[in-house]
Amino acid sequence: MNKLLKLEELAMFALSLWAFYLTEISWWWFAGLFLLPDLGMIGYLLDEKIGTWTYNLFHHKGIALFIFGLGLFMNNQILEIAGIILFSHSSFDRIMGYGLKYEKGFKFTHLGEIGKK
Repeated sequence: MNKLLKLEELAMFALSLWAFYLTEISWWWFAGLFLLPDLGMIGYLLDEKIGTWTYNLFHHKGIALFIFGLGLFMNNQILEIAGIILFSHSSFDRIMGYGLKYEKGFKFTHLGEIGKK
C-alpha cells in the first residue's frame, strides 16, 4: 500500500509541475520557493503541539488547493503560485515518507513512523 500511495503522490507532484509550467513563470521561482513550506517547522522550536499545528498548516493539500482556487477566482497569480508550491512541496514530502504530523512527535505521521522499516 505504501508504494501505491507514493505513486499517487508522484502523480500529484507531476500535476503540480504541469500547473506551474502553465503559469509561464521562470522555473527559478519554483526552485527558490520550493522549500518555503518547511518554515512551518519553526513552530517546533516553541512546543511540540505548536510545531505540529504549524507544520500541518503549511503541508495541508486542502489549504494549498484553497489558496490556488482563491488565486484563480481573484485573478491573482501570486496566490496561484503559492498554492502550487504548497501542493507540490507536500506531494514531494509524502513521496519521501514525510506526512502530516501527530502531536506525539515529529517522526509520527499519518503515513507511519519516519525511519521505521
